[in-house]
Amino acid sequence: MSRDTRPVSWVKAAHKDFEGFPEGAQIEILRALTIAAEGRKADSAKPMRGLGSGVFEIALAWRGDAYRTVYAVQIDEDLWVVHAFQKKSKTGIKTPKAEIDLVRHRLKRLKEMLK
Repeated sequence: MSRDTRPVSWVKAAHKDFEGFPEGAQIEILRALTIAAEGRKADSAKPMRGLGSGVFEIALAWRGDAYRTVYAVQIDEDLWVVHAFQKKSKTGIKTPKAEIDLVRHRLKRLKEMLK
């Protein structure tokens, strides 16, 4: 049985940041991205509010740290990873505004680039 798996593409800066994550955290996030590429949603992924439909955040707690990877499913044929960061905030679970602004900026540039 063949699966209809979408290619996963990365914004270069997001991939560079992702490569700084611990190896075990990378494996878990790649697993969640594979599930998304197969048209499903990993338990660790949730929709990001305020960024339009089809934008999801993978939230991973790894050995006392928090890692986030943001991907979009409705921009192109590919699943696009637009941002990856280690969450440093101690003020709760909310994603910092600067990170959301960066995601918004990268989504806008990506849409323009793919036109």
